[in-house]
Amino acid sequence: MIRNETRACLVEHGLQPVQLEALYYLSMCNRFSDTPKAVTEYLGLTKGTVSQSLKVLESKGYVNKTLDPSDKRITHIALTAQGKALIAKTQPSQLLKNVWAKATLNQNGLDGDVLQQQLESLLLTLQQQNQCKSFGVCKTCKHNQTLTDGTHLCGLTQLALSETDIQKICIEHSK
Repeated sequence: MIRNETRACLVEHGLQPVQLEALYYLSMCNRFSDTPKAVTEYLGLTKGTVSQSLKVLESKGYVNKTLDPSDKRITHIALTAQGKALIAKTQPSQLLKNVWAKATLNQNGLDGDVLQQQLESLLLTLQQQNQCKSFGVCKTCKHNQTLTDGTHLCGLTQLALSETDIQKICIEHSK
């Protein structure tokens, strides 16, 4: 049902599911992970497929591309207000959270939080066995350092992290 509603919305906007997946990823990633390379790795698709998808999204006004000010070889991709509105309209994350809560509530002593931790552990193990990147939330990364003044620093890049950065997923995430 959710998939059908989402596809109907995509048809209305002239988009394919892969393009929505790219938008969704870009809505979740931090500034270190908003590149075509990261989108390609996250989606597990070819560079060509991702490149064409990003061109469509840019032409329709859902994303903007900008060159990195420090390294002109790197292109960053950001959602526009129109892209953010489409994500808000098509992502049933709250519905899924409610379904998850109901499904795990008092099911023969099943603890939803414990089950979620177990499923996350299983996913991490599968990712490691298949040599996939984890794309975890920055605040759970071993490189994220909380400084004495409460600010954050990425130990890998040696760059300051904002509160927004640490709430988003990162291509360099490592447990």
